[in-house]
Order: sequence, then structure tokens, then C-alpha cells
Amino acid sequence: MIMGRMLHCPRCQKDGPLRSHPESPREHLASLLFVAPFRCPSCTHRFLASYIWLQHPTHPIDRREHLRIPVRLFLSFSGGKIRGEGRVLDLSMGGCIIKSETQVHTNDIFYLQLSLDDSEPPLEVAAMVRSVSARGIAFKFLRAAQENKRLHDFVQAQTLDQPNKSSGKIHVPA
Repeated sequence: MIMGRMLHCPRCQKDGPLRSHPESPREHLASLLFVAPFRCPSCTHRFLASYIWLQHPTHPIDRREHLRIPVRLFLSFSGGKIRGEGRVLDLSMGGCIIKSETQVHTNDIFYLQLSLDDSEPPLEVAAMVRSVSARGIAFKFLRAAQENKRLHDFVQAQTLDQPNKSSGKIHVPA
């Protein structure tokens, strides 16, 4: 029996990169040679790797580009004539899901203020409503938010105690 190999992120060396959809002509061409794009959920590094002999040969393609971190954070938001507040249930570099009684619609754009730490002012990011369901309101951060250093540092700090995504050890701040 041939043993499968584990895939690690070449930047941060953590296990569990997620397979992504090819985005460029180069990535489409590479897929003909059994090479696929992967994205590390810990450091968000995107890279190409062969998926032959991976421990999980049917490695699923994950639609999520970023690891979700369960959190409990206060949030306020505003856009147009709508103002609201709620609790962030999970957070990633790409967006968040919140619980709120405020009525919003898909594709509405809001400015969010996330209270990450009592000692610092709220993190302000622009986001678009992706969906509204019984679970909550799913926001997708606009491009500038994904490049926000404070957001990156906060998400990174929440994943530091995790050897990999499947460990189940996720720190939830109070």
C-alpha cells in the first residue's frame, strides 16, 4: 500500500490548505498536469501543488477562501438610512456572519464597526450583504477590508493556538 502525503502551506507550514478553483490561465493549464491551486486558511497564502498521492485524494474544492473563526464580538453598522447592531458569530478575512434584528437586503452595502478589543477603537470595514437567513446576516468584506492589518492580525491571533484547521481547538474571545 502506498502511503499518502500531507499537504502543508509553503509559507507558514500549517496543515490543511483548502483546494481552490483555478482563477488564471496558468492555473487552468496546471490542472491538466494534476496540479491545483490551494489556499492556506491560516495565512491566506495561495499556491499551486500536485494533488497526486495526497492523503485525501478526493480533496474537496472549498468555496470558502478563508477559515471562519467562531467569535462573540459586538458590531454596529450603517448604510444609507439603515443603522443597526448585533453580535458577530464568526469572522474571517473575507467576511462575517452576524445576528441582528435589523432588516437588510442582499447586496446592500454597509460600514461595519467591529469591537475587537475594549482598549482600541472599533475596526471599521466596508461590507456587502451576501445573504440573509435564519442563521444570520452574511457579510462579504469589500477588497480594502481584506487588506486591513488589524483584521489580519486579529484573525491570525485567533488561529495561533491551532496546529491545523481540523484540530477543533478554536479560541473564542469573551
